[in-house]
Amino acid sequence: MLRRVPLDDMTAIYDRRSGQTHVVAGAVPAILDAMGDAAVDAVTIAAALGVEEDVALVCERLDELLAIGLVERA
Repeated sequence: MLRRVPLDDMTAIYDRRSGQTHVVAGAVPAILDAMGDAAVDAVTIAAALGVEEDVALVCERLDELLAIGLVERA
């Protein structure tokens, strides 16, 4: 479970499973919101965010979130 705290233009995300806190910026909180609790792909996330033309950027952010352990592959 993730707990979020807004910090001006950044967001602190505490991952209770790992005990780690991550400070993120940009579209990361919106991507996590678009994902919800479901297994979704980058195209679905981009559509939910209204940025269908930026699927590659969504993929990059998902790779970053995967690397720090905030998301996992379905």
